[in-house]
Amino acid sequence: MATAHSQFPADSLEPLLVSIPGAWFLMGSDSGQDCERPVHRVWIDAFLLAATQVTNADYERFVQATAYEPPPFWQDTNLNHPRQPVTGVSWFDADRYCQWLIAQTRRAYRLATEAEWERAARGDFEQQDYPWGNQPPQSFPDYSGRWQTGPEPVARHAPNSFGLYNICDNVHEWCSDWYDANYYATAPERNPRGPAQGERKSSRGGSWRHHVKVSRCSARSSIPPNFRYADYGFRVACDL
Repeated sequence: MATAHSQFPADSLEPLLVSIPGAWFLMGSDSGQDCERPVHRVWIDAFLLAATQVTNADYERFVQATAYEPPPFWQDTNLNHPRQPVTGVSWFDADRYCQWLIAQTRRAYRLATEAEWERAARGDFEQQDYPWGNQPPQSFPDYSGRWQTGPEPVARHAPNSFGLYNICDNVHEWCSDWYDANYYATAPERNPRGPAQGERKSSRGGSWRHHVKVSRCSARSSIPPNFRYADYGFRVACDL
């Protein structure tokens, strides 16, 4: 968790994208929640994933360009720094942002699937708990002083082995899938995309509001897609 020294263009419409190579990996965890089992072998095609969560500055360009309704925490000084991840966006808001990016760039932007997200979060650490291995986040010397009143500005600390920042911390990240706690038992082996329908949308990653701020790579969460919570944001994926 050393400090990162990356430069991200402040006025760029498109995010910095990281290439995630196609590969087999073991998805899930035998030691996690029931919904993380069974551990199963999954192939993910190569894709692109944004190096950071969508920031307030990113989302503001969308709001101004489309006259879209701002998030409910837009004026909260704990949550509205330009480099903090945007929060209080529903799944539908995140999807609408992706549709806007498609219209502006003619590139296939979207939300990542759960399987893509877990593959990207794990990086080079197969079946390890966290993007850096099994060392618990509470053991890092700076842990107790972080995420006091809101998420951190993105890319403040070092990325995982793929170059992804805050991939298991800061805010929950919406995924494209409908959520099913038992989906792993019947999921296809290649590029699983979740059930055809459901009542809740899947999300991944940790939250600044939780007692334990950093999630395990395999940890799953979900809420109804219309909810707008102060610890929910997103990062965009893009097809190659």
